[in-house]
Amino acid sequence: MNFDSFPNLILEDETVLLRPLLETDLDNLLDFSINEPDTWKYSLVRANGKENLEKYIQIALAARERKIEFPFIVFDKKSGKYAGSTRFYDINVAHKTLQLGYTWYGAAYRGTGLNKHCKFLLLQFAFETLEVERVEFRADNDNKRSIAAMKSLGCKEEGVLRNHMPTYNSDLRRDTIILSILREEWFGDVKQRLVDAITDLN
Repeated sequence: MNFDSFPNLILEDETVLLRPLLETDLDNLLDFSINEPDTWKYSLVRANGKENLEKYIQIALAARERKIEFPFIVFDKKSGKYAGSTRFYDINVAHKTLQLGYTWYGAAYRGTGLNKHCKFLLLQFAFETLEVERVEFRADNDNKRSIAAMKSLGCKEEGVLRNHMPTYNSDLRRDTIILSILREEWFGDVKQRLVDAITDLN
């Protein structure tokens, strides 16, 4: 596993293209930020409103410089428009592990199958190019839509961290659910299940 595999990385298929997030992508994502603020209801780092979106991108790019995260912007080829963002984070080269998250899409792209295309490309790169042993996913335990999406990919639930962390701009604390896919599971049946699901979408 080598971080040198990341620079200028582009992942794509016939439906979606993922490329490195840039500071100039503010303009490509601003419409979501202004008009769909509920997109970040469960997010710890929100991008609702121009100022928050600017901070969101700056934080992501700073983490990339430290080689602990790699954020992507998502381009939907069918509509010819940018659809959202996702990233690898908590990248641990020594342990051959990483997390996959900070995933969000505009309302028009949810439930379209776009997420499965994105996750297939990301998981394939993680397990087959980076040769990681484990990909972890986390979410607010109240975010049932996100949890269902992760389980539909083949993620296995590991447990819930109770009262794990404060929610965004709130005195309330959240429970965090942890799910994962292991290397042997990817090559065992998860990859083929995703291939079949994507084929059915097409």
